[in-house]
Amino acid sequence: MNMPLIVGISGASGAIYGVETLRALKELKIPAHLIVSETGARILALETDLTLDDLRALADTTYSVKDLGAAVASGSFRARAMVVAPCSIKSLSAIANSYAANLMVRAADVTLKERRPLVLMVRETPLHKGHLDLMAKAAGIGAVILPPMPAFYTKPETITDIVRHTVGRALDLCGVEHDLIERWAGC
Repeated sequence: MNMPLIVGISGASGAIYGVETLRALKELKIPAHLIVSETGARILALETDLTLDDLRALADTTYSVKDLGAAVASGSFRARAMVVAPCSIKSLSAIANSYAANLMVRAADVTLKERRPLVLMVRETPLHKGHLDLMAKAAGIGAVILPPMPAFYTKPETITDIVRHTVGRALDLCGVEHDLIERWAGC
């Protein structure tokens, strides 16, 4: 069974990480279920040439962030994993504290309670102790914190190369087989 992967795009800089995750899933023929926060939609418009409709076209299923009755809000919905790319500090805080006031956080909470991989591409810098404490708390309840950090051993030539490498690492953490990235072979 080709279980879907849930993609959340929250209101932090780096909307391209969510976009490229959706593009990769489409290439891999893995169903993508998309949730975009209101601020995430605004950031998408600021940082890319894509419209919200363009973004939704990359997903198999989309949900309103306000729809707490959506399929992904239930543990009986079968999903392989969830990636929040980018993950704002606000979303990180809500996830770490199980404050499921919107569908993105509820889906993340369900992902954790069902013991499925939850990857959070936290986008903030510099970090203060409160941010670090939230990341530690989220990691302590089962989330994987994956700040989008470039790998220069791949000798990236474009921003897309840098973004795709982080997306590939996130998909690795979700158990998705792919050849999107150059693997380290040693020196």
